[in-house]
Amino acid sequence: MDTDALQSWIGRTEVQIDTVQPGPARAMAAALDQNPDDFGTRAELPPLWLWLYFLPVVRASSVGPDGHPQRGGFLPPITLPRRMWAGSRCHFFGPVRIGDELTKVSTIAKVTAKTGRTGEMVFVTVRHSYSRGGAGVMEEEQDIVYMPIPEVFSAPAPTPVGECAWTERVAIDPVLLFRFSALTFNGHRIHYDRPYAMETEKYPGLVVHGPLQAILLMEAARRWQPGKRPASYTFRGLRPLFDFDAVSVCGRTSEAGGLDLFTANGEGAAGMQANLGWAPA
Repeated sequence: MDTDALQSWIGRTEVQIDTVQPGPARAMAAALDQNPDDFGTRAELPPLWLWLYFLPVVRASSVGPDGHPQRGGFLPPITLPRRMWAGSRCHFFGPVRIGDELTKVSTIAKVTAKTGRTGEMVFVTVRHSYSRGGAGVMEEEQDIVYMPIPEVFSAPAPTPVGECAWTERVAIDPVLLFRFSALTFNGHRIHYDRPYAMETEKYPGLVVHGPLQAILLMEAARRWQPGKRPASYTFRGLRPLFDFDAVSVCGRTSEAGGLDLFTANGEGAAGMQANLGWAPA
């Protein structure tokens, strides 16, 4: 693969405008077993729920075999077959309310080739800036990783979560995974098509979305320390979680005064690691 040619994608930008309608927020609330009636016009949108908007609306004829949009276009045409959202670094500058009209500017910030335990990998970092009337409300750097599909699934070495101050069990099932895929218009078949996930991408089951794990951690943190507002949020995937796992979310106070957060399977191995920084009171 000519990774030097992929550098020409750095700096590419696209601009989108969207209105934060109540429908997606109400549907997300229902999927997370929250009250949809709490999300009418002018209600505050929870952190990270902007992922329900500015969705990539791609015609059926432009969808690839994995359910993602075909390669090329805004993102570089990387040929490695497996694509995953590896992690993000987010900063929050003010509340977003249902009914707001927002502008999202997305820029390809970096394209990096590496070699991992499964072979060649390419990381694409995309910078997203959200604003309302010219004032920023959220910024995110998102890392997308492309890699080969192995002949046999082999999980990364487990990272123990360690002792947490609180732990909550999360009910993960195929219905939740399907609903989250629908809400984010994410066609990647590893989340809802079991034969494809197991036979083509060699996973042992349906894969729990990375952004779903990130939202579950954020929602748990807000329940544990209500009334606080996030200023920063960083997360990265360590190990896949599957629909058959006994999934939990847990957290503890970090050295900086925020929270260290984790999703974990039934053996206590971390699926996602996150750090949340609270805004000053």
